[in-house]
Amino acid sequence: MLTGFSFEQVGTFIETVDEGSFSAAARKLGRAQSAVSELVRTFEIQLGVELFDRSGRYPQLTAAGETLLANAREILAKVEAFRSQAKGMAVGLEPELSVVIDVFFPIDVIAEIAKEFRQQFPTVPLRLFVEALGGTVQPILDKRANLGIVGTLPLMPPGITTEQLGGIMFQVVASVDHPLAAIKRLISKSELGHHVQLVLTDRTELSKGREFGVMSPHTWRLADLFAKHSFLVHGLGWGGMPAHAVKADIEGGRLAELFVEDVPAGGLKLPMSVAYRSDDPPGPAGRWLIERLMTCSLDRSL
Repeated sequence: MLTGFSFEQVGTFIETVDEGSFSAAARKLGRAQSAVSELVRTFEIQLGVELFDRSGRYPQLTAAGETLLANAREILAKVEAFRSQAKGMAVGLEPELSVVIDVFFPIDVIAEIAKEFRQQFPTVPLRLFVEALGGTVQPILDKRANLGIVGTLPLMPPGITTEQLGGIMFQVVASVDHPLAAIKRLISKSELGHHVQLVLTDRTELSKGREFGVMSPHTWRLADLFAKHSFLVHGLGWGGMPAHAVKADIEGGRLAELFVEDVPAGGLKLPMSVAYRSDDPPGPAGRWLIERLMTCSLDRSL
């Protein structure tokens, strides 16, 4: 039966392996060699297996020791992560950071920032969700997310604080084979109304009864931006898309920008914000993420 198990024994076992001998491990740990040898020997007795072959000048790992070494390193790493996380929480560092991202926001920007985040806050797990419209705010209200990058829900519910990030360009597009793409002059809203508009739908009740950017009485509703993109490319309707998401399609001749009444050439700028509960402001990791998002948005002129 394994009793009296200690992390000191696990660490001493690993140090002996890494340093190559009990004496070298003792010097590294600032302990007497006899104390190090005794710790490891007691550990072997508790485990019921020999970790080292001591018949030679230097201890050599046995087959059992080789097998258990990887697990020992994993145990010690988890203990260190546990200690670091607890220390961070003691000074106000979040135990994890959950962020819900507007589907229109460039995911490559998030990926770049996430690399830096991992270096800055190695003990804080990052949880990311991608949603649209009210889906970017509802998880914050429900306390399932700490922060939200919000762009497609202009009316914030009470209790939500926002900070401006800048904006992304939003273009009206259709397949090059779509009848609207053949119109080279300014397209009136009445002409748009003769064709199916592909519209993102809200999976929450936060935008119930309100329409954003709907110009046609004929709509197909999709809850996924990637589905909308595919439907656009296949000529199933026209619709608005973030410019960064359709740039390659326009350059490759699959989609065409539509020049629409009251929409400037190149598209409209859609404001983006960071949102969080007013009664639960971001901690150090969340604040760092917000500041980095602001810098990234300005650098890229989103």
